[in-house]
Amino acid sequence: MLRLKPNCECCDRDLPYDSSEARICSFECTFCTACAEGSLKGVCPNCGGNFAARPVRPAQLLDKYPPSVVRVHRTVPCPSD
Repeated sequence: MLRLKPNCECCDRDLPYDSSEARICSFECTFCTACAEGSLKGVCPNCGGNFAARPVRPAQLLDKYPPSVVRVHRTVPCPSD
């Protein structure tokens, strides 16, 4: 089950569970669209994989399967544009 991380690992932008701006790789590294398509050029800086839109968890399942509240930040800065 996806953890649905709450933020972009580069710019720390909030990415709520229902955000259409969240992008993930196959390891669930999470970035906003601006970072994923901009400075990262579609390649995950953590694993080298590509990005896909993160699915939205239906609101009626949030109590049973809550999204993560743990914010993740890269230890190495993301490349700049």
